[in-house]
Amino acid sequence: MGDPHPNSPDHQLSTAEFVPLDPEEFRNQAHQMVNFIADYYKNIETYPVLSQVQPGYLRSSLPSTAPYGPESLETILGDIRKLVIPGLTHWSSPNFFAFFPITVSTAAFLGEMLSTSFNCVAFQWLASPAATELEMVVMDWLAAMLKLPNSFMFSGTGGGVMQATTNEAIICTLTAARDRTLQIIGVDNVAKLVVYGSDQTHSSYAKACKIPGILPCNIRQITTTVDTNFALCAPTLGKIIEADVAAGLVPLYLCLSVGTISTTAVDPINQFVDMASNYYIWIHVDAAYGGSTCICPEFRHYLDGIERVESLSLNAYK
Repeated sequence: MGDPHPNSPDHQLSTAEFVPLDPEEFRNQAHQMVNFIADYYKNIETYPVLSQVQPGYLRSSLPSTAPYGPESLETILGDIRKLVIPGLTHWSSPNFFAFFPITVSTAAFLGEMLSTSFNCVAFQWLASPAATELEMVVMDWLAAMLKLPNSFMFSGTGGGVMQATTNEAIICTLTAARDRTLQIIGVDNVAKLVVYGSDQTHSSYAKACKIPGILPCNIRQITTTVDTNFALCAPTLGKIIEADVAAGLVPLYLCLSVGTISTTAVDPINQFVDMASNYYIWIHVDAAYGGSTCICPEFRHYLDGIERVESLSLNAYK
């Protein structure tokens, strides 16, 4: 992989006339790539699920500098077989049972190929109207499947947006909650803001809270027990909020979970909405792990009370 020497064949190739796009060459290479992917999935059960390599294995197998010139697709795919695949943990293997189920499909492969080819930088409507409007339509489809109220839909008074991770969704909603409250109490009081979650809430929550400026000492991770199936206990939370208010602190944000990764715990939304309203607390429902199951009528009750919260995030692929 790579040859920085200026007399190498790859260097000579790089000095040839530049061709922006040869449709037939692209067609040929795309077929090769599809065949490579299909063969990978055909043989995926032959690989050990967990990579067997040791830390640092790849650096010792690669050049210390980037290639001077381009390489053929055949060379690149050969390197992938020899160097990359042995270093993968095969999340798509039928024998993989950790974390959460497979998050890709053949439809996703094709869709990503198509969207990448359009190269839409959709940071505003004018940049690519179809991208913006398609996202709005699909988000409303998802909201309708979950039977969310109109306040969560573009066809109503709200609307959803795609984020790269649930962590980003928490950062965005927490920032909105922070700004809403600071408009009332003043920016000089940011150190008084307190956020709440259970000890089952995803570990990224505490990290995300620091980015909008929440002090680590004001991040409450409330202990849960088997008696509540590891769900957050409303009376316990109420006592903690009362103590914070008595200490001159300002309750800001409550993250409830619909399906935690370690215990699949579900926090009962309905039991917290009145309390949150009394203290002007923003409720965010992190349904990354279990939210998509609420599309099924028999599981929809886990979202009861969602019409009274400020925000919801979920990973539709799970």
